[in-house]
Amino acid sequence: QVQLAESGGGSVQAGGSLRLSCAASGYTYSNYCMGWFRQAPGKEREGVAAIDRDGSTDYADSVKGRFTISQDNAKNTLYLQMNSLKPEDTATYYCAAEWRYGGWCYAWEDVSAFDAWGQGTLVTVSS
Repeated sequence: QVQLAESGGGSVQAGGSLRLSCAASGYTYSNYCMGWFRQAPGKEREGVAAIDRDGSTDYADSVKGRFTISQDNAKNTLYLQMNSLKPEDTATYYCAAEWRYGGWCYAWEDVSAFDAWGQGTLVTVSS
């Protein structure tokens, strides 16, 4: 059974940094597309970044140049380094795994394309 567990959320002032982690278990980690999503109150869940089984990455325009997705296959852990945080980055952040498309992140911004989700971690950015 696939399990994902996020950590690292918290409160930070605008311009600050946070690193989120997502510990994965229950499957061969390296064969999946892994994504970070976020959901702000009253808004739909949106894709933030993704990394495919070969390590290729994609980012939402709103976070390009500020966020970096990475993974440590040996530790079965996904990361999201968030720099230059803005109040509009405030949201609950979720990690997700996709294997139905072979781990190639073909539809990485599509919430419905992912097969497993973590419980989320809250990030609050104050101005």
